[in-house]
Amino acid sequence: MSAGAVSPAVTKAADALVEATRTGVACPPLRTLFADGDVESAYAVQRLNVERGVAAGRRIVGRKIGLTSPAVQAQLGVGQPDFGALFADMAVADGGTVEAGRLLQPKVEAEVALVLGADLPHRDCTVADVLRATDFALPALELVDSRIAGWDITIVDTVADNASSGLFVLGGTPVPLTQVDLRGVRMSMTSGDKVVSEGTGADCLGGPLNAAVWLASTLAAMGDPLRAGDVVLTGALGPMAVAAPGDAFEASISGLGTVQVAFAPEGDNR
Repeated sequence: MSAGAVSPAVTKAADALVEATRTGVACPPLRTLFADGDVESAYAVQRLNVERGVAAGRRIVGRKIGLTSPAVQAQLGVGQPDFGALFADMAVADGGTVEAGRLLQPKVEAEVALVLGADLPHRDCTVADVLRATDFALPALELVDSRIAGWDITIVDTVADNASSGLFVLGGTPVPLTQVDLRGVRMSMTSGDKVVSEGTGADCLGGPLNAAVWLASTLAAMGDPLRAGDVVLTGALGPMAVAAPGDAFEASISGLGTVQVAFAPEGDNR
């Protein structure tokens, strides 16, 4: 969706994020450019940079849902999730390695991914709509990142920054929703021999399907609905884990399987 005419503040914020990505140097918080809690302007910043990406040849392949944890919502003073765009060039192969320096200050979340087989065009989307539209689920890792220095963010900062998106990893074995209770799944994420995150499907907004319903309804109301083929990262099942160069992570989600990623050692630009 076109943002139409954008304000100088929106353009300035969008430019700062682009420059942070280009240079690898995080920028100061963006919220000082806007009124407190101005989420509408924050989404205008996000939309402008998404449009720039599409114009440069990047392909949108889905959306991510953020702020599905009540604790994180309370921390940022909000009462609902947010969303960002997923591009094809953000996908990392299961078991793949992220090049050193590709992300500024990465953290890792384990999530349930849904892959849609039908559009979700209704503003009053239901769980039944999502169940019918979903081809299959996959275990996923979201490698979240912030272009804001020190992760010093409010809701305005993270929304503007494409919901703090970085990269994502999808597991390779599709599971029909008839074969798994997403609310009841259990997740354990390890790095080396240490468990770094645990949680359940219910920890994601009461269940990943609830998160997907919120996203589908929100995007439909904006005139930019979810489409067949879209990947939906439904939100973290447990706390984020900080990723350092040389770290490797594996998440196991009951009923869905495992998914892995590694971070190259510093100076290794594989």
